[in-house]
Amino acid sequence: MRPSTIGLALVLAAAAGLRYWSLGHGIPYAVSVDEPEIVERALRMMKEGSLDPRFFDYGQLHIYIQLVVSVIRFIVGSVTGAWNSLAEATPDSFYLWGRAVTAAFGVATVFVVYQIGMRWGARHALLAAALMAVMPLHVRYSHYVLTDVPLTFFVALAMLLSLSAHERPAVKSFAFAGAAAGLAAAVKYNGGVALLMPLVACWLTPPAKPSRWACSLAAIGAAAVAFLLAAPYTLLDLPGFLNRFATLTAEYRNAVAPAEPGEVLYLKHLRLQFGWAGMLLIAAGAIMGITRAFRGPSRTPWTLALAFPIPYFFMLAEQRIIYARYLLPIVPMLCVLAAAAVISGVSLLRRYQFPRGVRTTLIVAFTLALLAPPLSSAVQFNRLISKTSTVDLAYRWIAAHVPAGATIALEGGHLNLSHEYRDERIPQLRFRPYEHYVETGVDYLVASSQCYGPYLMSPKLYRNEFNDYMTLFSHAQEIARFTPTDDQPGPELRILKVVP
Repeated sequence: MRPSTIGLALVLAAAAGLRYWSLGHGIPYAVSVDEPEIVERALRMMKEGSLDPRFFDYGQLHIYIQLVVSVIRFIVGSVTGAWNSLAEATPDSFYLWGRAVTAAFGVATVFVVYQIGMRWGARHALLAAALMAVMPLHVRYSHYVLTDVPLTFFVALAMLLSLSAHERPAVKSFAFAGAAAGLAAAVKYNGGVALLMPLVACWLTPPAKPSRWACSLAAIGAAAVAFLLAAPYTLLDLPGFLNRFATLTAEYRNAVAPAEPGEVLYLKHLRLQFGWAGMLLIAAGAIMGITRAFRGPSRTPWTLALAFPIPYFFMLAEQRIIYARYLLPIVPMLCVLAAAAVISGVSLLRRYQFPRGVRTTLIVAFTLALLAPPLSSAVQFNRLISKTSTVDLAYRWIAAHVPAGATIALEGGHLNLSHEYRDERIPQLRFRPYEHYVETGVDYLVASSQCYGPYLMSPKLYRNEFNDYMTLFSHAQEIARFTPTDDQPGPELRILKVVP
């Protein structure tokens, strides 16, 4: 079947709508935990005229992308009168533009998934792209200046270019695919696993010219060059990179072991994103993929759909630090597998002379079962962030009632206060006695129910923790409290004035 331009346009419009919906929520006081690492470093690089981000927790490419965004944003701000010099620019004005670029990467990923799906068929492509468009995990993190969505784009691009290289087997084609994998690694180091795809495609392509060895070396070389060009200080500051890389691997290796095996936890995360119907269809698609990878036809597309997700999943599962967003790079392939299970799986019924109407009904039913739960979750997330939260109310109250220059101790990581205040982040306020806050000149405490809530709900089970918080609450003067409701989501926040 020929591709549907209207269908693709509708899918991309839905993807954009979900990703740009309430894009500015929480700026600048409730941004995501790692957003300041990227936005503020890009701004500092612009002000200092330096290309050294002095940061190696992940690759430098996304920081450079945000540096370009910051320069453009500053020029626009200068033209519109927002500031007259670099010194006047603060990070608050750059988050929204940075998020807009991340959302654009998210929409572009949907288009790449469509192009990948075309190797199976037009209906496969449209369904896979639609599933990617509504995927709640991808929608969520397309709202923040983080590395996971750009990483997913470059991994998907590496798969698309690997498929193209298989179709046009030349050194240049495999080099482009390898370069995409190198850029994925330059966004986040584990993206280097994407290099498996051009290598697998190469060895499944006997007509590769001049030889499969030459094409493989071209892919590896292009990946290395792309990585070093996009993350040059990996080499220019080699000791800094190696030291931080060793520290990071130790952190992931030596962290406290999760309550359940990593494989189980990540499968639960996937089930929350795809729903039970989606997980069953992914499993069916994986079984079809394994069968086709060995028996054919279309061995290469099916093999590539499995060549990255399987080793990447088990690599993540071996680590002790587990976050759902780490799964994002495998989501494009899972969308393709689920779509293939729906379209190709039902098409198998033609062998048993099932009427076309029955097959069409089954495809529609499976499509609705596949898309409805993720779409519902994505819309629910966007509706949630569109509401005025307790964090919004607390920030507004502090800005209106707390004098500039005050020292505020915060727990829970909800608030990022402006430079008018001296804020101090503490995992839990109870970790320090009340006298410490008095002696060190802390003026206010902001307590979060995400920290104190479990102890207040079960005082007998957490006797010591309960007593610690009750001591703080009894000595300090509570001057404001923001309690969540259906229309006012978020944790309960208490603002306490430290009284000597």
